Amino acid sequence: MKKISLIIIALFLVLTSCKSKKGVSENSSFDVLSTKKIVNNHYNNSFSKNTISAKINIDYEDDKTGVGATIRMRMEKDKVIWMSATKLGIPIAKVMITPTNVSYYEKIEKRYFDGDFSLLSKWFGAELNFEMIQNLLLGQAIQNLKKDRYIAELNGDLYQLSLEHNKELWSILFFLNPDNFKMSKQEIRNPEKQQLLSVSYQNYSKINGEIFPENINVRVIDKNKITTIKMEYRSVEFNEELTFPFSFPDGYKEIKIK
Repeated sequence: MKKISLIIIALFLVLTSCKSKKGVSENSSFDVLSTKKIVNNHYNNSFSKNTISAKINIDYEDDKTGVGATIRMRMEKDKVIWMSATKLGIPIAKVMITPTNVSYYEKIEKRYFDGDFSLLSKWFGAELNFEMIQNLLLGQAIQNLKKDRYIAELNGDLYQLSLEHNKELWSILFFLNPDNFKMSKQEIRNPEKQQLLSVSYQNYSKINGEIFPENINVRVIDKNKITTIKMEYRSVEFNEELTFPFSFPDGYKEIKIK
């Protein structure tokens, strides 16, 4: 089923100190911090374990279809992300991502893909790399917040970071939880192309000392087309010995991205 493969890949869409600005929020119960302090607190809470083994429930919906699946995810930080998707206990797709390569196959239509990030970036119209994918799954900023200059202000009960100077074609916003300085939402807009990528995190749990997301909701708007992806971590283990088995089955047709 091609949709399941797209679910997995779509999770990894991606469509920095810093100058601060004191915003106005009469109802906020916390103080505005400098941009530098907010950014430093965010990175002080970065994920510090070596590996993750997790079970994830996922629901995908667009204007034509809706489908659910269960994903087993294994990650070795900064090295590999491996996922195996099943539906009703039946294996349907597998993906493996390294800093240089993205590979996946799906069993229903017997198709596979094997390529670098430039191909996927062209497919989705956004630059993409391994670190962005990893950070999305961990509740970290998908862009390096220390690379560009950001403006900090209060937005309701969240800290908001926006680029001091937006890029030529797109803008990006980060919303951070003042309790743990993890991402509450991150949003990339391309007004010219009428595109939006929004990634939100409803809740976090503390697991063996790590602040880890419970839910990840992805919303993609491309003109009039709306796609939503909802992920829920059902179980999470850290620092286990992991394997990442992956090989392409014989007789599958390669998916070409033009």
